[in-house]
Amino acid sequence: MTELNLISAVDAAIPAEPFICRHLIAGEWRDSASGETYDRMSPAHGCLVSRAALGAEADAEAAIVAAREAFDSGVWSRVSGKERATILLRVADLIEGNVERMALLETLESGKPISQSRAEVSGAADLWRYAASLARTMHGDSHNTLGPDMLGVVVKDPIGVVSMITPWNFPFWILSQKLPFALAAGCTTVIKPSELTPSTTVMLGELLFEAGMPAGVVNIVLGYGPAVGGLMSTHEAVDMVTFTGSTVVGKAISAAASSTLKKVALELGGKNPQVVFPDADIESAADAITFGVYFNTGQCCNSSSRIIVHEDIVDEVVERVVELSKRVAFGDPLDPRTQVGAIISVQHQGKIDDYVRAAVTEGAEIALGGGPMTVPGLEGQFYQPTVVRGVSPEMAIAREEVFGPVLSVLTFRTMDEAVALTNDASYGLSAGVWSENVHTCLEFSTRAQAGTVWTNTWMDGFPELSFGGVKQSGQGREIGRYGLEEFFEIKTLVMRIGRTREPWVRPE
Repeated sequence: MTELNLISAVDAAIPAEPFICRHLIAGEWRDSASGETYDRMSPAHGCLVSRAALGAEADAEAAIVAAREAFDSGVWSRVSGKERATILLRVADLIEGNVERMALLETLESGKPISQSRAEVSGAADLWRYAASLARTMHGDSHNTLGPDMLGVVVKDPIGVVSMITPWNFPFWILSQKLPFALAAGCTTVIKPSELTPSTTVMLGELLFEAGMPAGVVNIVLGYGPAVGGLMSTHEAVDMVTFTGSTVVGKAISAAASSTLKKVALELGGKNPQVVFPDADIESAADAITFGVYFNTGQCCNSSSRIIVHEDIVDEVVERVVELSKRVAFGDPLDPRTQVGAIISVQHQGKIDDYVRAAVTEGAEIALGGGPMTVPGLEGQFYQPTVVRGVSPEMAIAREEVFGPVLSVLTFRTMDEAVALTNDASYGLSAGVWSENVHTCLEFSTRAQAGTVWTNTWMDGFPELSFGGVKQSGQGREIGRYGLEEFFEIKTLVMRIGRTREPWVRPE
């Protein structure tokens, strides 16, 4: 193995007992109807982290009924925006007061570095505050140009009961991209976190209680997709499903939800390119490429898992990315110095390695890494920072979501070729362009098929700017004002002024 920057196991305090996760239904913490539980082991440390109630259809049914009753009662859907915003702001304050305990559990369950978990949990509070501001500023339209006797008003009603199915890679952050915006709109919810990372969602449930959220407005059901998520996607009492995860599962949810024609919002996979033109600032581009592929161990829908580099500078760019990759700190997620932690599961690590092995068989070249690695003192699964060059567009590693710390390098000669390679994918979540020429950046940005295009940067985001993809990267948007709009139904009110309506039936 090439010499890397490895952080060995540290003597950090790990809870002696597992965190107990129960369902939150109608304002009560409940065990599963079956009494069964399941355990989550740390992918980095091999210890028992949490023990969660194993939900089944009966638990999901109870949560959906509770959310429906809460919505129909008006206890949340018909209160003022000010009242909703007040509670959302309380939740934001409580999140900030619980960063350490939430970040520790998130790191132990997911394998991500503790410094990253702290940043994500504390940063999520800003999403709640922004959603609170939207709760007080949402509005419709009025039309007084329809004639002297007519007034038209378009209002926005909360869509109703929303099922939220969240992933394991950013369990708290992605929930915070959905939940506060649905609550700001006046919806009630049923949440199913990934079975791999349930703890911070349950902790948030505790904070919602403390903030004064009415019973039944937010319900949490734990367990696996088929038993819990299946009913959440098909139940007639559910008005909308929002899901973040793989494209394969997103398609299945969309198909299941079609039986009741409920609204579906999907944030799915990506094969996101960074395109580097010859006049780019190579130092900045190389650093952003390194960050983009290794952040969250590459287990990120926004990972820049492929770069498309002009052939005149490809050797220089690859050489610089390899140098930087060797300096990135991989290792024990509980050490604050660590930048890249563990792979979520043994099975997923095997999938990552299969992509790399297949690329080599097809003629690609390993410039760095290319296999699992051992971190001294830890028994969990870790994968080397890996750079694969000589990749051709038809290879699986260039087209499919590897979801690991693996970078594919392709080359181009002209703008048209760069755009064609960018758009030659079933995904369209994000893309990036590096050039000192503003015209080059603008042309690429307008032609790239992606929900977000970054110019001379990567993965900068703000609560005000909505996020989502095109093509098989999903449908709908999260965060920002457009993220709020997902949780509304539009209603038109047509009002006649005075007794001015002409009778339809002719008088005798």
